[in-house]
Amino acid sequence: MSKQPKHDADDLFGGFEPARPKVYTVRELTGEIRGVLEAEIGEVWVEGEISNFRAQASGHMYFTLKDAAAQLAVVMFRNAAAGLTFKPANGLQVLALGEISVYEVRGQYQLIARRIEPKGYGALQLAFEQLKKKLADEGLFEPARKKPIPAYPEHIGIVTSPTGAAIRDILNIIERRFPNVHIVINPVRVQGDGAAREIAAALDEFNALAANGQLPLDVIILARGGGSLEDLWAFNEEIVARAVARSRIPTISAVGHEIDFTICDFVADLRAPTPSAAAELVVKQRLELAEKIELLGQRLERATETALDTLNHRLELAASSYVFRRPAELVRQYQQRVDDALASIEAAAEQSLATRRGRIEVLGERLARLSPAARVAQLRQRLANLTERQLHAASIWRQDRQHALRGLNGRLALLGPQNVLNRGYSITTRAADGKVVTTAGQVCKGERLRTRLREGEIESDVA
Repeated sequence: MSKQPKHDADDLFGGFEPARPKVYTVRELTGEIRGVLEAEIGEVWVEGEISNFRAQASGHMYFTLKDAAAQLAVVMFRNAAAGLTFKPANGLQVLALGEISVYEVRGQYQLIARRIEPKGYGALQLAFEQLKKKLADEGLFEPARKKPIPAYPEHIGIVTSPTGAAIRDILNIIERRFPNVHIVINPVRVQGDGAAREIAAALDEFNALAANGQLPLDVIILARGGGSLEDLWAFNEEIVARAVARSRIPTISAVGHEIDFTICDFVADLRAPTPSAAAELVVKQRLELAEKIELLGQRLERATETALDTLNHRLELAASSYVFRRPAELVRQYQQRVDDALASIEAAAEQSLATRRGRIEVLGERLARLSPAARVAQLRQRLANLTERQLHAASIWRQDRQHALRGLNGRLALLGPQNVLNRGYSITTRAADGKVVTTAGQVCKGERLRTRLREGEIESDVA
């Protein structure tokens, strides 16, 4: 049987090796892709919503532009970011101008933005005008449906953020003008998703509590500090406007600054240019009230004196007339009638003065009850009660700690080596280094050992 001839690679390919494909390093391939993207796409405008926004201490900004189907990484370096006239934030719709490139470290393509413009202000403004027209056509802005604000409210409800500057301004002004007014705060978010629903629910809750007698309220202040159109948008939502319109309690809208207008301002019973102005409008100064009472008393006294002077003058004219001088009897009759009339006038004047004085005294007593001294006394008593409770709690805590410490000391004593020795055991250590001997293999012949017993020690040598 003959052997088949062998064929090597040179015989099969005619002496030529096949061409090998080019092998790229990862860096080389990423660089090639970067070059293609930069050359083919170059500068481009991209529209999307900002998410994962992150501003570095270096001044660079990193975020993602996304829409319903995709997302794109974006970086804006410090020099470009310094020229922005607004602060980018998550959820903001923008137009970004830049160049497509590749961040080679991650192998990720990205947009290097040179310019960002906010988008959507036109849409928000259109929505504002459409809702404003709709509610105006329904008559929700009509002055006839607006309720009067009480002159001297005793219970005020406030719907606002519990951490914003608006609530601090309102509380400071009310405390300064009339500190004895009762204030109830219903905390809500004042911007972002869900804020409008929280505001409307808070208004409805105040009205429900007032209707069933659980919380008497004279007026509600709806407050928020200034901000952009997006920041104030919760107060342009229809759900908030409807809640304000159906409120049976008079409402004051105090949203933003004086130049800011919201749908809520048009529906509310009164618009205040700022939260601080709302506090000044709803609460009169205590000194102003006292001055008004004093002024009313002075006007009453002057009116009474004027009436008496007028009647006395008419009486003198009647007594000196020719008709009454001649018929003495008629004169005497009229004199008696005049005396009766004068007595009646004096009695009526005295009664009127007494009534006015009584009202002034009642108002004075009310002012006395509203004095800060009573409130200070209540707070001092509360502080004393809290101090006593704190001392009692500290005493109980100290006793508990002492009991726990005694228990731990007992457990430590049970686990201590002396307690083991007391039960007949011993501890053997090497004399040279003091290490405890637990096995025979740890010692050598002739090595000196120390054995500790319950009482005393024994030294021995290993045989």
